[in-house]
Amino acid sequence: MMWYDGGWGGGWLLMAVIMVVFWSLLIAGIVALAHYLGGGRGRRPGPPPGGAGWGGRQAEDLLAERFARGEIDEDEYRRRLTVLREPR
Repeated sequence: MMWYDGGWGGGWLLMAVIMVVFWSLLIAGIVALAHYLGGGRGRRPGPPPGGAGWGGRQAEDLLAERFARGEIDEDEYRRRLTVLREPR
């Protein structure tokens, strides 16, 4: 009995494609899991999930932190705080 009956004969090509897709999905899944478990370090700055965004109290806290670290002087701190607190 012969195993090869003269058909398409491209089964090896299909198997190679499936193998590449399988390993790609497996590696992407591991990377995504590591990113999820690692807390997404290296994210771009932005509002924290579920928070109030950059408006309101968080913006004032961020401004106060920058002032405390010495990144901005007192005049700039007060000027920006006034802008943050004015009604929109």
